[in-house]
Amino acid sequence: MMTITFLPFTFSLMVAFPEVPLGILLFCVCVMAVGAVQALIVVYAFHFPHLLSPQIERSAHRALYRQHIVGIILRGPALCLAAAGFSLFFYPVSYLLMATVVFLPYVSKAAGWCRARLVGPREPPARSLEIFTFDLHEPLSKERVEAFSDGVYAIVATLLILDICEDNVPDSKDVKEKFRGSLVAALGASGPHFLAYFGSFATVGLLWFAHHSLFLHIRKATQPMGLLNTLSLAFVGGLPLAYQQTSAFARRPHDELESVRVSCAIIFFASIFQFAIWTTALLQEGETLQPSARFGGREHAFMFAKLVLYPCASLLAFACTCVLSRFSTAIFHAMQIAVPFAFLVLRLLVRLALAGLRGLRGLARPVPGAADDAQSPLLPAPC
Repeated sequence: MMTITFLPFTFSLMVAFPEVPLGILLFCVCVMAVGAVQALIVVYAFHFPHLLSPQIERSAHRALYRQHIVGIILRGPALCLAAAGFSLFFYPVSYLLMATVVFLPYVSKAAGWCRARLVGPREPPARSLEIFTFDLHEPLSKERVEAFSDGVYAIVATLLILDICEDNVPDSKDVKEKFRGSLVAALGASGPHFLAYFGSFATVGLLWFAHHSLFLHIRKATQPMGLLNTLSLAFVGGLPLAYQQTSAFARRPHDELESVRVSCAIIFFASIFQFAIWTTALLQEGETLQPSARFGGREHAFMFAKLVLYPCASLLAFACTCVLSRFSTAIFHAMQIAVPFAFLVLRLLVRLALAGLRGLRGLARPVPGAADDAQSPLLPAPC
């Protein structure tokens, strides 16, 4: 874990100095160290079979399992070793190999799925390892997905708090000289920063709340849902960047339009991938969703409204800044204020909307016998 936490530093080095091989070498060394430790853990576990899962422990082909797992683990470090070598004389190939390390599991599984669709499934060998077959609906550990997501949200919230504590505590000398000893006036000068902080923290909190509500209704997580959740968390991790952009409005007013659009884009993608998780779950709702959240369930409309609120609000704010660019800051702050209030009364708004739809449906539906009554004065009286 210590080596993994060092990876962001290597990313920063590669971004700041893309042509210097040191950042690439450090990243590759970290990945190779992590792979070596994981391989040692696997070998140790197979040396004591009671540590393995019951399926592998009872299998007569434990050696094949060990070989297969170690091969998967060492695939990434092997590519990083090649990337480290290329970084010394042709660094673009190194970046290509490192990108392959990240996307290789998904590419190989997707390629196997496409091959099975086009050519047909291959005949499994006599001693197949069923546990590693690829299935789009193969379940993930829902608890692990939730734990990882909660960790990312907690880190993002902590980064926001650290930013506001580090940059906005006034210096005592400045308070005496510039604000005549008034701490309230000194804090008031940082008002835009505090406004951006509370807006950004409310966004993080509400996105976490929507994520929590979503996984309360999910019974089983699948691999596509896990991938979409990771993409959503990637943009959630960009919310501190959105805070820095919006807190700089007072210092750089000429850049506020671009800052607002970047912040709206980050919020939109962070929330739209949550909605994509919900859509993916609905495709297999009998297996993945609780009965109350399925089509026609009592919580389906409310969950739909909760997940679609932030994508619609951020997209609307982005569109308004294209038309009313002079009021981009006011539009963004209005979105940050309006969305939390909408969350508070969302269930009431959903019930009113459903009642209105039922009323319109009742008005559009013809009343039985009404057409006969309308034509009856035109018909001759019976004899």
